[in-house]
Amino acid sequence: MPHIEITNNLPGISGLMAQRPDTGRVLSAVAETLLRSGPSPLSRGERELIAAYVSHLNRTDFCADSHGAFAAAQLDGGAELVAAVRADVATAPVSPLLKALLEVAAEVQAKAAPVSDEAIAAARAAGATDTHLHDTVLITAAFSMFNRYVNGLATDVPADPAYYDFAADLIVEHGYGAALAT
Repeated sequence: MPHIEITNNLPGISGLMAQRPDTGRVLSAVAETLLRSGPSPLSRGERELIAAYVSHLNRTDFCADSHGAFAAAQLDGGAELVAAVRADVATAPVSPLLKALLEVAAEVQAKAAPVSDEAIAAARAAGATDTHLHDTVLITAAFSMFNRYVNGLATDVPADPAYYDFAADLIVEHGYGAALAT
């Protein structure tokens, strides 16, 4: 049961954004920029995978499952790939670069401290540029905030897994602004 009254039937951050459209519009714009429209050497699917992985590490089921579905819809390997990353990044069938960036994300998620020199060196050895590192750290930081927003207010999680497929279709086709408009 949510800690605040939510006067719509939307789960997770969707309900919070619809409840407070003033802040919802800003948060939606942040997600749109970081995950879809902003320039990045990472594909939309890779950015969503980072968001899903961080949300999984933060034990935020709604965000992990939502962004996992968004990643799956945009990456070769689909849901199986997302599940493999959530289970064990080291053995997941992703590129060495993406593995290294996911390790950077895990360090950022775990503590508010500089990423280790070793993780940065591994990412650089796998081909990471300054922009790869910047985008990975920023996505991780933003999703740590989003996850705390969702978990802190104990928002509802959809009972029907089909919700995530519907949401993925909407986000992949129309972006985060469309989700707020529904």
